[in-house]
Amino acid sequence: MARWAQLVTRGPVLDVASGAGRHARFFAGRGLQVVAVDNVAQRIPGVTFVQADLESGERWPFAGQRFAAVVVTNYLHRPLFAQLEQALDEGGVLIYETFAQGNERYGRPSNPDFLLRPGELLAAIAGLSVVAYEEGYLDSPPRIVQRVTAVRQGAMAPKLESVGCKENP
Repeated sequence: MARWAQLVTRGPVLDVASGAGRHARFFAGRGLQVVAVDNVAQRIPGVTFVQADLESGERWPFAGQRFAAVVVTNYLHRPLFAQLEQALDEGGVLIYETFAQGNERYGRPSNPDFLLRPGELLAAIAGLSVVAYEEGYLDSPPRIVQRVTAVRQGAMAPKLESVGCKENP
């Protein structure tokens, strides 16, 4: 996440399934407006917290709202993919990392319902422009993940060359 955080130059930032708020704190520490959402209430200084059970089938708590960035780590609820993409403002950045098939060899989660299938995350964000995508083994701690950084195109989209990347031909 930190590797691509430099693409996020404005707020608000939405930290989905924020847990204790590690990423919310990170972006708030950079002076950005941050909204964190989780099913367990948290008090995170400088962060607006919304308590919501994103898996309950209730209405998405951010319907009609747009964010300059959406960050999701170690969380998978497939029905949210469309809402996450729609929540991105023009030029908005999605940073998403979670567990993938094969992770069952290393511990939790091991239930296939909570593990991405090969290429699934990339397919789920097909409407966005991919900046970086990785799929495979990471050590420390050992795990299998998929992670993507993508941008909703538009006039406000970050210039990829400014972070040492080249646009895809």
